[in-house]
Amino acid sequence: MSNQNLRPRQFDLIAFDWDGTLFDSTAIITRCIQRAVVDVGGQEPTQAAASYVIGMALMQALAHAAPDVPVDKYPALGERYRHHYKAHQNDLILFDGVLPMLAELKARHHWLTVATGKSRKGLNEALRDVALKGAFDGSRTADETAGKPSPLMLQELMREFGVEPERTLMIGDTTHDLQMALNAGCPSLAVSYGAHEPEAFHDLKPLHIAHSVADLRLWLLENA
Repeated sequence: MSNQNLRPRQFDLIAFDWDGTLFDSTAIITRCIQRAVVDVGGQEPTQAAASYVIGMALMQALAHAAPDVPVDKYPALGERYRHHYKAHQNDLILFDGVLPMLAELKARHHWLTVATGKSRKGLNEALRDVALKGAFDGSRTADETAGKPSPLMLQELMREFGVEPERTLMIGDTTHDLQMALNAGCPSLAVSYGAHEPEAFHDLKPLHIAHSVADLRLWLLENA
């Protein structure tokens, strides 16, 4: 870019988690995990236990949330989760303010990407929303790389765009997101309105903890 005023001040690449960060889906995902475990004969996980695993790859998450479910029932567990999630997927919406925030960041010439524990199929379905057309420059999912907190998703995105770790910002609502950023050598920013309580974030040293999309937008526009 010839005009230096168009250059991002600190970050060239911004990677967003999906569920609980951009998409208002935490409560529904938590309930779907609980129902799936009960469906295969396991003890229903607490809300805290079920929400803790949001952001992990699906089977990793279900295994963690349902330690009493035997391995041979994992395929059925995954099927029951997908069954419940599909019944509610049209109830899921972007948090208020996400679309204008993304548009402002795009106008400032950041590369915007998604790094999510969702499957590629699940993310593609979400991105079919007309309002999101062209919003993201790239994405990685757990089933095509590795689940969080492995750094592989971020490492692949950085290679794709030729961006150094210090010029890459990871934004998420879980400790898995922030640990992934640490593992990749990237700065992170946390949001407190998703799956994990903000008290858990401090040891992972995010640059900021945003308590709303408006707070997130303001920080990014002033600092990113």
